[in-house]
Amino acid sequence: MAEEKKSKLGLDFAKVEAAKMSAARIAEDVQQFVDGYTTVAVERTIARLLGIDGVDENGVPLPNVVVDALKESGLLGEGVMFAMGNAVVAEGKSPQQIAEALARGLCAIEKFPVATAQQREAALQPYVDASMERIRERRARREKYLQTIGEGPKPYLYVIVATGNIYEDVVQAQAAARQGADVVAVIRTTGQSLLDYVPYGATTEGFGGTMATQENFRIMRKALDEVGEEVGRYIRLCNYCSGLCMPEIAVMGALEGLDVMLNDALYGILFRDINMQRTLVDQYFSRVINSFAGVIINTGEDNYLTTADAVTEAHTVLASDFINEQLALLAGLPEEQMGLGHAFEMDPMLENGFLLELAQAQMTREIFPKATLKYMPPTKFMTGNIFRGHIQDALFNQIGIWTHQGIQLLGMPTEAIHTPFMSDRFLSIENAKYIFNNMKDIGEEMEFKKDGIIRKRAQYVLDEALQLLRKIEKEGLFTALEKGIFADIKRPKTGGKGLQGVAAKGKSYSNPFIALMKKGN
Repeated sequence: MAEEKKSKLGLDFAKVEAAKMSAARIAEDVQQFVDGYTTVAVERTIARLLGIDGVDENGVPLPNVVVDALKESGLLGEGVMFAMGNAVVAEGKSPQQIAEALARGLCAIEKFPVATAQQREAALQPYVDASMERIRERRARREKYLQTIGEGPKPYLYVIVATGNIYEDVVQAQAAARQGADVVAVIRTTGQSLLDYVPYGATTEGFGGTMATQENFRIMRKALDEVGEEVGRYIRLCNYCSGLCMPEIAVMGALEGLDVMLNDALYGILFRDINMQRTLVDQYFSRVINSFAGVIINTGEDNYLTTADAVTEAHTVLASDFINEQLALLAGLPEEQMGLGHAFEMDPMLENGFLLELAQAQMTREIFPKATLKYMPPTKFMTGNIFRGHIQDALFNQIGIWTHQGIQLLGMPTEAIHTPFMSDRFLSIENAKYIFNNMKDIGEEMEFKKDGIIRKRAQYVLDEALQLLRKIEKEGLFTALEKGIFADIKRPKTGGKGLQGVAAKGKSYSNPFIALMKKGN
């Protein structure tokens, strides 16, 4: 086969294709379920897309006020478009005005007369069009920056800020950009993924990170645009739309011009014990939004290796990448916007561990050639010995440039000690830039020995991933998750957080944004 010549690892692309087909069937089975349900997070997202924003006198976000009223009146399955459409037709007011009246107890969402579908659609069309146009404008703004001032080469140098105070985050983010960072991720405050609402406004307190709010997104986007113009390089902004508000945070990011979003189909299930039905419905709409907005999604397979062994469980990472890819394709997300995740997480005392890591990274690149792969640094075996840690990060950076990763999340020498200082970040960026420059074309120069350690390892991991996918295909993803097939973590289908926020779609249900956004790509 001609394709086989492209594989430096001697991978059998017939097996790759078989794995993709198996993952596609797994994803289609999930999608059949997803298409029949909505969630409180999906409906709050639609409310935001209709222009509903702000909080009531008790600080409750108005999208929550509207959707909570729907849920309490048994109308969640009919959706926001149905209820708000009826209200706008009857009152002649905007969705925002209806939401404010609802918050003050001046009306009841279920009491409005039922209008025809055509009347509801016509009444809400201006609000639908306005939000779609705003997201288009945001995407066009990014494209203009990329065409004028450009950006750094891949792998993008990705760093984090995590002070808890958005204004201090701005100082650190701008410093990182001046030091050479291409992507700045504002780490979300501990526990926010478990909140079933999005806080409102700018925030200055947070533990282990900063609240993800629309105002915080706006503040950081403005700051990165300013420093980007200063340094002559577009700086991408990353945040997190995993958790109970996945599509809601995705749409806030789309409206405020974020570039990268942590958006994994399985992460919340495995690592935050969020109900799998809720997560799988939410991830679909969130990815439709990210696709339309031109946002690169990052998936979280690297986390599997913090709980499971990176040598014995490497195939689970690859299998999950295959599934995440297929679920993303169903949402209309192009491969170039897929930051499929993997990690450098083997024990540094392992003999030939570097060769095994190199095999894994090269294999992932060859299997997903168009993806903006997200490569994660060593964390599990960082001990607080900053000198050894800096060397571990250097080895990680060598593999990143060698195998043409898309996004290189830089490791910090002080990992496992404290949140990075600006000086720690400088050392990490300097380390990566030095290695990326000195080893720029090593990937084109090096070949891998036939029947050697690296080739054999990659072929073995692919074989194991294919077997696993076939097993999941037989059982279905829901059952596989119940059995703990990923990261050695078992989750019940009817357990976890957020199941009460899932509802079967009713006869009058409508979400026009999915078709419009998928058509608009």
